[in-house]
Amino acid sequence: MEFGVTIFLTDRSIGPGEVAREAEARGFTSLFLPEHTHIPSSRRTPAPMGEPLPDEYSRILDPFVALTVAAGATERIKLGTGICLVAQRDPFVTAKEAATLDLVSGGRFVFGIGFGWNVEEIEDHGVEFPRRRALGRENVLAMMKLWSDDVATFDGEFVKFEPSWAWPKPVQRPRPDVLIGGQGGPVLFRHVAEYADGWMPVGARGVAKNLPVLRALFEEAGRDPASLRVVPLGTIPEAGKLEYLAGLGITEIVLNLPSADRDTVLGVLDDHAKIVEPFRS
Repeated sequence: MEFGVTIFLTDRSIGPGEVAREAEARGFTSLFLPEHTHIPSSRRTPAPMGEPLPDEYSRILDPFVALTVAAGATERIKLGTGICLVAQRDPFVTAKEAATLDLVSGGRFVFGIGFGWNVEEIEDHGVEFPRRRALGRENVLAMMKLWSDDVATFDGEFVKFEPSWAWPKPVQRPRPDVLIGGQGGPVLFRHVAEYADGWMPVGARGVAKNLPVLRALFEEAGRDPASLRVVPLGTIPEAGKLEYLAGLGITEIVLNLPSADRDTVLGVLDDHAKIVEPFRS
């Protein structure tokens, strides 16, 4: 198995260059950073992971800037958004940022995406909450055209643009892998089967039940189920859980790190490295 890490980097935590460099030195193969543009202080939407909402949600660094710093401090580790809130983003700007990051990192970018849970945050971007998945889908499809075509155009419900040039293109061809994060279900799995490369469930919830469903949808879409990537995100490393996931055929797991100072994070990295060592491929 391969093991990565994810962390809420903030203005009070360990820095992006250091955590990436130290994770790479310990044999971790990926670093995923989440995204929130802001957290409305009304807090009308309860957090799905439970209240109170941790302070790091309102202090989080921009993932593309932080991952660029991480790219400059490392050589091998994959650098991913985990996850990028694509319905809240301009597709032209995001396509440019992602392609640039893939270029400067030598083809190490992984595009983890999601659709968001905070109603107020999403509405502040001018997006109707029930339509966020449809808008996010079009944004990603438009970005894929900008990445792949020398003269790109798109004509959707939400995104339309005339034939246009947009460079740089990603180093990875035809594009970086796209992984959709979120709780498993019919709507999310239709998105994965249509235009993504895999699913990023939170922890390991629902993986055993949903794997056959998702593989069947891949096959119905004319895609090879064996190519499906399932990458649990934010997992707590426990030997029993890792054995269970390995038995399901999971080959990549992203472990959670605390949003904390350097010494705390490095101590947890050391502990994680010891636990996963027997499972590494």
